[in-house]
Amino acid sequence: MPSDTLLAIGELARRTGVNPVTLRAWERRYGLLNPTRTAKGHRLYSQAQVERVEAVLAWLARGASVGQVRDLLDRQPEAAPLGDWAARQAQIIEAIANLSQRALDQQFNQVMALYPAVTLCEQLLLPLQQALNLRWHTFFNEQLERVFFHTWLRSKLGARVYHDNQALHGPAVLLAEDHERPQDPSLWLYAWLLSSNGMPVEVLERPVAGTQLERAVAALQPRALLLHLGPRLDAKALQRTLAGLALPTLAGGACLPLHQAQLRAFDVPGLHLFDTPQAALRTLQTLHS
Repeated sequence: MPSDTLLAIGELARRTGVNPVTLRAWERRYGLLNPTRTAKGHRLYSQAQVERVEAVLAWLARGASVGQVRDLLDRQPEAAPLGDWAARQAQIIEAIANLSQRALDQQFNQVMALYPAVTLCEQLLLPLQQALNLRWHTFFNEQLERVFFHTWLRSKLGARVYHDNQALHGPAVLLAEDHERPQDPSLWLYAWLLSSNGMPVEVLERPVAGTQLERAVAALQPRALLLHLGPRLDAKALQRTLAGLALPTLAGGACLPLHQAQLRAFDVPGLHLFDTPQAALRTLQTLHS
């Protein structure tokens, strides 16, 4: 970008993956950004401000909280201090234990306004998922907590995806399940991460395979297919299906290590593997850059 080119907030959001609500919060609440203004008050961002956003994202990726970033940018220490993620995680687990939808809404609304989706995945949602899985492995009340939280999270992320999709255009990424996972909202986490980064999505949250999946691709004409795998895999059937789909395909998820050797042996052009939502996002961004 030429040094004298100024970006509107929407273009800055598109380039960096940080939505306008969060950019405005960083400016107002934390003084992290200092855009110029048009005569009508619209924000414009210089190349220096773009680099500032990238520096903020770099510190967030290292585990700092947004409240710590301004001092870090000024001092430029080598190591990031511990953020407040552990405390936030504990508050969310307490809300789940109390079956408090209001408390969950308050916690998530706050962090969703302050952090980009990638940071929330890395620093909060995936660690939270691991902590809850450990808790529910031994906790006597695990089924009630699991159903309560997964129902709430699916609704929360689904609403965000729907809102994002209304403002996005062009071919969508089709997300599909390969295995039945009752009350598991993982696919919606992928959908939310993609839609919040400017990619429209279509979600098939119940398993589809074979001719059904081929029909979905033919009808929806997606830019790519993301297939979320479960612990069991019919490798031969999946290979046949993927060989008949003429579009970039991503296959994987948390169960990827169980199937990686089989998937790498597939002779399917355009097949990409992923193990986390962030890895899937990076692959799709590379494919469509």
